[in-house]
Amino acid sequence: MSQDKKYIKFFVIGILFILTYFPTLIWMWERWMAKDSYYGHGILVPFISGYIVWQIIKKRREEIKKSAKKCEFKPVKAGLFFIIIGLFIHIISAWMRVYFSSGFSMLITIIGLTLYLGGKQALKTFAFPIAFIIFMLPLPLVAVANISFKMKIFAAEMAKILINSIGIPAIRSGSEIIMRHSNLMVGDPCSGLRSLISLLALGSLFSYYANVSYIRKTILFAASIPLALASNIARISFLCFMSEIYGPKSAEGLVHDAAGMMVFVLAFLGMVVVGKILE
Repeated sequence: MSQDKKYIKFFVIGILFILTYFPTLIWMWERWMAKDSYYGHGILVPFISGYIVWQIIKKRREEIKKSAKKCEFKPVKAGLFFIIIGLFIHIISAWMRVYFSSGFSMLITIIGLTLYLGGKQALKTFAFPIAFIIFMLPLPLVAVANISFKMKIFAAEMAKILINSIGIPAIRSGSEIIMRHSNLMVGDPCSGLRSLISLLALGSLFSYYANVSYIRKTILFAASIPLALASNIARISFLCFMSEIYGPKSAEGLVHDAAGMMVFVLAFLGMVVVGKILE
């Protein structure tokens, strides 16, 4: 097949894929753009995945050409099985309007298309950018509410222990931290779930590009979880300190927003340190 026909084939498949999953993509867009969204980063994910694919092709162009000549990128008909399964889940999900499972089926369909068009070698070569797509799939709202509730209770308890340890008496009532002169309510947006999801995506990129063994890559990725939790606890503790020492107003507005950025800065620096240690 000539290069022009290949490009036309990929273009047509891409258009059909977008049209098939258009309602799901609209749902994703609405979740990404929603106020206080936990998936504001979702819009970046397909572009990052596409960039990584482009990097792989550019870096390994000659190797890919040799593999193609050796028929290592031979299409595998078993890919049709994944495509059928993915589309079946999508159709049932669209009918029931359960868009999370429809989004998940998108990943299965992409795996099937990669196998069917390029074979096992293509799937192996592009495994990471395909897997990275999972970070743009919003969790169901019920799951978000349950996880967020547990995380904000945990963060509030840890922050209470921390500020008690530096001499500021405090008790916790639900997700509220009660001090002598002020109270601080840990709301859903401050639960740390948003930063955890974002930092998991960042951690996967860190581990992918880290020049270490697969075991150390896994350790680096896993480190993003405690780093995200610890950074959010530090943020809440800082806001408690500001509220108690300088008054409740001091923990609002610009200080509150700056403390939110601090979560990512601390976690990012922590990942850099962990990466350097593992190297």
